[in-house]
Amino acid sequence: MNLNRRHFIKGSTAMLALTAFGAHGMEWMDRKDPYKVGLIGSGWYGKSDLFRLIQVAPVDVVALADPDKNMLDEAANLVSQRQESGKTPKKYADYKKMLSENKFDIILVGSPDHWHALHAIDAIKAGAHVYLQKPISVDVIEGEAILAAARKYDRVVQIGTQRRSTPHLVDAKKKVMDAGLLGKVSHAEMCCYYHMRADANPPEQPVPDFFDYEKWTGPAPMLPFIGLPHRRWWRAMMEYSNGITGDMCVHMFDAVRWTLGLGWPNSVYATGGIYVQKDSRATIADTQTATFEYDGLDCVWNHRSWGTPQDPEYPWAYKIYGDKGTLKASVMKYEFIPQHKDGEKIMQETMYEKEKYPEDLDEDGMELHAAPATRRQMVDFLKAIEDGGRPIADVEEGHISTASCILANMSMELGRPLRYDPQNRVVIDDEEATNMLKRNYRTGYQHPDPDTV
Repeated sequence: MNLNRRHFIKGSTAMLALTAFGAHGMEWMDRKDPYKVGLIGSGWYGKSDLFRLIQVAPVDVVALADPDKNMLDEAANLVSQRQESGKTPKKYADYKKMLSENKFDIILVGSPDHWHALHAIDAIKAGAHVYLQKPISVDVIEGEAILAAARKYDRVVQIGTQRRSTPHLVDAKKKVMDAGLLGKVSHAEMCCYYHMRADANPPEQPVPDFFDYEKWTGPAPMLPFIGLPHRRWWRAMMEYSNGITGDMCVHMFDAVRWTLGLGWPNSVYATGGIYVQKDSRATIADTQTATFEYDGLDCVWNHRSWGTPQDPEYPWAYKIYGDKGTLKASVMKYEFIPQHKDGEKIMQETMYEKEKYPEDLDEDGMELHAAPATRRQMVDFLKAIEDGGRPIADVEEGHISTASCILANMSMELGRPLRYDPQNRVVIDDEEATNMLKRNYRTGYQHPDPDTV
């Protein structure tokens, strides 16, 4: 009885989702067969993305892949409780075996950043459409290769930069920016002041028997094992990530670009480093300022993983300044503040959907404020698959936002501005920086080539 009720709730909420998202005319609503889905990376956000997809579409989760057996077993059990059939998906330690032994319509990639390119490209070449978490790559040429593969094999690749589908931010773009309330925009600020950088210094320890550290490390350098790398510590290592800029700036910079209709920046310049938290094993910067320069417009990023926020109400946010007013926006709310005191202020807070999706309340690590955005991002992804169009967070947009953040890290290291030429895939007049666009892979792994992918 409880099982039937659970399935009824899931089916009902999926239909509510379709109604709420205005999914009229979408043929996939009447699909006879569910989408065959696989997940690579069954950790926190991989599961979160998969559960949001289950909520809005008919799916058959066929298989999961992860080098952590315990995490894989837990994820498979949770999926069996979530998907309509109650079926437990097949489990794989090797994602390549999963791709070769099954046929998928959709692959979700929720693995650590250093695996994103190979996972996404292999899934595309296996014939699947891909929902890929941000940042899409850890070097610029990886991103170029993912984009080239998506276009060559004509697959839809949606990136998890779901600010483009966040209801109150969509409202802000429409009611403030598109309505002309900001006037001429000539400056934008973005920030993150969360204390999110791992600051411990644990000793090296044996690798547990349920975890394949070799497979987890993949193409990246193999660091001493100091505990399971999940959720937090791998993001503190530049060997596996793009630091806080690649993790958090990519969201806010992407939102600013989307709101203002911006493409590649003319140049990127950054300063920063490890200024305060010097005792940790972490190799990412605890302090950074980056400027993404456009014609008549600077987009400036600041992060500190120490101290207090400059604006406590907007600790992770973007602010767009025009000559008629200012737009302040975060994942929790937005405010429009007019330049003149007789102008009308506009404010809207984040949307929650706890009543429509009560299962969200019991999900471990659930970001309730982000769930509505991810659901809408998934619906947009499916619509692009069915209509043959480009999704709102298309891989090219994700590549621009990701690569720009990577260039900021490169600029910080080199101490000079960088101008990237995406047509020729070089940093203009800078051979040293051009050579840094492509990381070295560990022996046994081949870096993807955009020209031969």
